[in-house]
Amino acid sequence: QVQLVESGGGLVQPGGSLRLSCAASGSIFSIYGMGWYRQAPGKQRELVAAITSGGSTNYADSVKGRFTISRAYAKNTVYLQMNSLKPEDTAVYYCNTEPSAVLKWGQGTQVTVSS
Repeated sequence: QVQLVESGGGLVQPGGSLRLSCAASGSIFSIYGMGWYRQAPGKQRELVAAITSGGSTNYADSVKGRFTISRAYAKNTVYLQMNSLKPEDTAVYYCNTEPSAVLKWGQGTQVTVSS
């Protein structure tokens, strides 16, 4: 079973930036699309960014123009560059396959946007 490990979260002021990383323990990008999901307190987990196996990207309206998903095949790693962060971006961020999350969820990485 491929494992996913997210990192890069932290506390940032509104308007700031963070870059999240998701390292997979196996080579899965040629098989699966990947997505970044987030779950805020009291809310359901939602998909915020996705990249297909062919490299096409898609974003939730709430992050479009601010977040960028990318991947490095050689490192089995998916990234999420987050700019112009807002307090409503505060959540635990996870990666998994997309359109269906078929792998075991990792622990996620906490992103807190606050002044």
